[in-house]
Amino acid sequence: MIIPTAEPFFFPGGETGCLLVHGFTGTPKEMRWLGEYLAGEGFTVLGPRLAGHATQPGDLQRTHWQDWLASLEDGWHLLKGTCSRVFVLGLSLGGALALLFAARFPVSGVVAMSTPYALPPDPRLRFLPVLRWFVPSVPKGSPDWHNPQAALDHVEYPAYPTAGILQLRDLLDVMRAELPQIQAPALLVHSCLDRSVEPENMPRLYQALGSHEKFMLWLENSGHVVTREPEREYLFDAISQFIRSKAEPHA
Repeated sequence: MIIPTAEPFFFPGGETGCLLVHGFTGTPKEMRWLGEYLAGEGFTVLGPRLAGHATQPGDLQRTHWQDWLASLEDGWHLLKGTCSRVFVLGLSLGGALALLFAARFPVSGVVAMSTPYALPPDPRLRFLPVLRWFVPSVPKGSPDWHNPQAALDHVEYPAYPTAGILQLRDLLDVMRAELPQIQAPALLVHSCLDRSVEPENMPRLYQALGSHEKFMLWLENSGHVVTREPEREYLFDAISQFIRSKAEPHA
């Protein structure tokens, strides 16, 4: 059963489709405000639920990063059935998936927000394949919200499944190897105050991207979940302008 308010969403619109991908242990809800904004701008919007998410933590223990990527591919094919072009937008893990997807599929553009280039160095990572059997989850750090109201009704799993961390590590390994293959226009977004994914990750992603058109947008009054923070309207407008500038006129 999907957690209430964390359901996937679809807003029909014009010929330009937007695939919105949530983060690790998160839900489509963290992308919904962005989805509603883009729908108001005339875009067709789909916010899928990544495999293993928005139900119960045990489901995430049993999924692999390939399952998450398959969730994007399903959404991509749904949008391609009604749209002539599709942009992929992701937050955190969703950003990493969006970048990897852009390396493998002919997207019209990609937006990666609060996205890790790699996991922070931690000697325990090498032991994850064994630790996962004895330590099923690890606690999350203190939240870095700048919008207390949004924090009150935010929906996510309360801890990080250890098996999921292992999958995230493996996904980032693959993503880094394929970043040079991305040719689609790319917009990277990060908050200077993000404590969950250090800001230094964005320039590293930018440097590795193969895109000829690539841009960085820094936010100054947001935490990690930038789509629900005080600067969201500024962010949403910037994303909308990026999409409009890269969407080719429909023949």
